[in-house]
Amino acid sequence: MAQANELLKQVLELPLDERAKMAAELLESLSDTEEGVEEAWANEIRNRVDALCAGELESTDWRIVLDEVEREVLGR
Repeated sequence: MAQANELLKQVLELPLDERAKMAAELLESLSDTEEGVEEAWANEIRNRVDALCAGELESTDWRIVLDEVEREVLGR
């Protein structure tokens, strides 16, 4: 862990564009560990669309949902 902390200190001293590039590459490397996530989301979306088209789900106008969020979460 000490080695990682030292590396982080060195990276934070880099110019902004180099830090941004490094951050993007680190984030991209994490996507490799999430094998199957995109496929799982695609299946979930497909299942929800199918259920909606089959009349198995009710939909709510987005303005009603927004009003509820503003009231419950934002206290408006």
